[in-house]
Amino acid sequence: MKILDGATLASFIKERQRRQIANLVSSGITPHLLIIRDSNNPVIAKYVNLKIKYGEDIGAKVTDLCVPTAELSSAIEKANLDPTIHGIILQLPILEKTQTDHITSLITPTKDVDGLSGHGNYDSATATAINWLLAGYDIPLASSKIAIIGRGKLVGAPLYQIFTASGYDVTMFHRGDDLTKLKNFDIIISATGTPGVVSDDMIKSGTTLVDAGTASENGVIKGDLSPGIYHRTDLKAITPRIGGVGPLTISCLFDHLIQATTLR
Repeated sequence: MKILDGATLASFIKERQRRQIANLVSSGITPHLLIIRDSNNPVIAKYVNLKIKYGEDIGAKVTDLCVPTAELSSAIEKANLDPTIHGIILQLPILEKTQTDHITSLITPTKDVDGLSGHGNYDSATATAINWLLAGYDIPLASSKIAIIGRGKLVGAPLYQIFTASGYDVTMFHRGDDLTKLKNFDIIISATGTPGVVSDDMIKSGTTLVDAGTASENGVIKGDLSPGIYHRTDLKAITPRIGGVGPLTISCLFDHLIQATTLR
């Protein structure tokens, strides 16, 4: 059984990115990523700090800006006009979730390195990271029946678009659908943010499982896959509890940042 270790793949990407940024810096340009958020929630702060650390490792500048919810729009509009800022991320979730679509839509397309606005220059970073992860471990997509659970704009919806555009056999499941049908699929990608929503009895032997869902329970980050699944030895491949999709998502963000910097 393969372990879909995104951290290992990300380490190779980081080396390439270090060289690219060193070349940019030598020409007088330092890629600058602005992360805007409205919460000091420890889980959100953890994800922000991972991006800051990654940026430090490869020589990019990362600014963390926490503002009240009412000031998110104006902060984005100001950053759009700042030529020293090459990429903008709205760190989700925000406190007023109903405002997410509106606020992300304000990010100028050339700076939307997370790919959340729906009209940006880049695909969703998380969806792209999943594509990279499966390709990096030689998981065949064209000959597989693929299930995506969750239709969120961060993962499920953009990944469905990417896969259908490539002509893959993909089915979208929503949170309330009958998930016992998952036994008919070769690759299952879950991104609901509901801990343990995919249970051991839903999975057939030889399946590839990608857990792209995260939720916090009492300060502990949990995924969509139930703990029992990790005791299976008859799977084709599975993401680890930590270090699967997440590290590659950050790598993809900074790939987009480098592109945004060079195309300015």
